[in-house]
Amino acid sequence: MNGGQIVLIGDLAKKIETWLQEQVKDKRVRGFVVGLSGGIDSAVTAALCRNVCPNTTLGVIMPCYSNPEDAEHAELLAKSIGIEYITVQLDKPFAEMVKLLTGADYDPGKKELATVNIKPRLRMTTLYYYATKRESLVVGTGNRSELTVGYFTKHGDGGVDLLPIGNMVKKQVIEMAKYLEIPTAIIDKPPSAGLWEGQTDEKEMGITYEELDRYILTGQADDRVKKIVDDLAMKSMHKKQLPAMPPL
Repeated sequence: MNGGQIVLIGDLAKKIETWLQEQVKDKRVRGFVVGLSGGIDSAVTAALCRNVCPNTTLGVIMPCYSNPEDAEHAELLAKSIGIEYITVQLDKPFAEMVKLLTGADYDPGKKELATVNIKPRLRMTTLYYYATKRESLVVGTGNRSELTVGYFTKHGDGGVDLLPIGNMVKKQVIEMAKYLEIPTAIIDKPPSAGLWEGQTDEKEMGITYEELDRYILTGQADDRVKKIVDDLAMKSMHKKQLPAMPPL
């Protein structure tokens, strides 16, 4: 990252932090609660929150039939930026919900969206429990690239109070992570929602973040990328709207 980029990213970080300060004041809360996934988005979000509320930012690590490395990276992040954190194991409640709803034991090898989406919804419930207890806001980790194509679970990781990096594409999040001195192991790992073993964002979307970011920022992409992005955006539009009501 050159000097000019550092200045631009530094200015952007200050703007987001000022906005976060205003949110704390306007909402009359004490601090923030952030789910720590071990990924770059949650790392950047947590670091920005720490800069605003160093003593009242809580990181929550929520393993749920997850890759053990994710929890290790989440703990590494919390320790490296110096925030309070807790770990809540969600394997058992998730397995019980799956058995209750499907009548069968959870099969980690089965890629059924209706089932794996229970994971982020259990995490949302967990985050709001701690946020209410601590008079805090739940801070989401979604970025502009994900929000554009609806790459999040409705009422799961999409169920939040604030989205501080919601206007940053993935490339900008990576630049911000370097500026905030996020551990390299977190920056370099392939982005994944962790819904099933071996899942990655790019594999599931069918395009790379580089292609997606370029289309968002410039409107330029080949026809294949345009079709994928436009279709995903249209299909997920309901995720970004309030519940529909009939006009009376």
